[in-house]
Amino acid sequence: MDTLIAKLVSELGIGEAQAKGGAGLLFKIAKEKLSGADFSSLADALGNIDDLIKASPDTGGRGGAKLLGGLASAIGGEKVAVLAKLATGFSALNLDRSLIPKFATIVGEVVQEKSGVDLKILLQKYM
Repeated sequence: MDTLIAKLVSELGIGEAQAKGGAGLLFKIAKEKLSGADFSSLADALGNIDDLIKASPDTGGRGGAKLLGGLASAIGGEKVAVLAKLATGFSALNLDRSLIPKFATIVGEVVQEKSGVDLKILLQKYM
């Protein structure tokens, strides 16, 4: 995972804690949305995913964020709810929402290099 964090820091010009939190947020969503077997394969190949997930901000505990996610899910389906979680999490990390696609691309590239799993394909129906 050090490779992933270093790549996020260097390519996006962000801090290490922001990189860990943002990557952890993507893996947290993957854990929620993927089947147990798919996520287990991903976690086994990469290792330390749980540490990154712990570094991610809470996107559902605050009243407003939870309400926004629930409302987004009700009117726009899963994709809007996931994007609302990402936007809330990125805001908590002091990251601009415009970095979400860049984060997803970099994380997806490293995941594919390390595990052969195309995370983008697995998450595509949710993002």
